[in-house]
This record gives sequence, C-alpha cells and structure tokens, in this order.
Amino acid sequence: MFGIKGPVCQSCGMPLSKDANGGGTNADGTKSTEYCAHCYQDGAFTLPHISAPQMKDFVKGKLKEMHIPGFIAQIMVRSIPSLKRWKQEK
Repeated sequence: MFGIKGPVCQSCGMPLSKDANGGGTNADGTKSTEYCAHCYQDGAFTLPHISAPQMKDFVKGKLKEMHIPGFIAQIMVRSIPSLKRWKQEK
C-alpha cells in the first residue's frame, strides 16, 4: 500500500527505509531493526507513556504537517495498534 516496501517501525509505523538515521538505537549502541530513531533511542522509547490511540493522533498530526490528506492519514495509521509495541501493552 502507498508504495511502502520493507519493514516499518513497530511503534509508529513509519517505513524504516525513510528513517534518515537508519533506525533507533539499542542500549548497546547498535541500530534497532524494529524501531525508528523518532521512537527509540538508547534502548528506550522516546515517548514511554504514550498509548496506541495517542500515537495514532501524534502520527496523524505529523502526516498533516507533511500535507498528507486526512483520509489517507487515517488509513496509514489504522494499523498502529497491531504493531509489536502495542500488542505487548495488552
């Protein structure tokens, strides 16, 4: 969908190929293969207390800033609750 290929961040859904930093960082300094640099740094989430619905709203806001139409943003964020970070929350 939307020409996205490859793995996505398991917190926000951003394609990891779009991460300018090449991914977040684990506690040992290695690159995370699951999370982007916006969500994960030094082995911890950058927004540790955010919920899946709040993440959806946050990402929709970022997509709006990028001039992505609202209906497309809604489609793009609908899978966030099914990502690894949020599945573990339940």
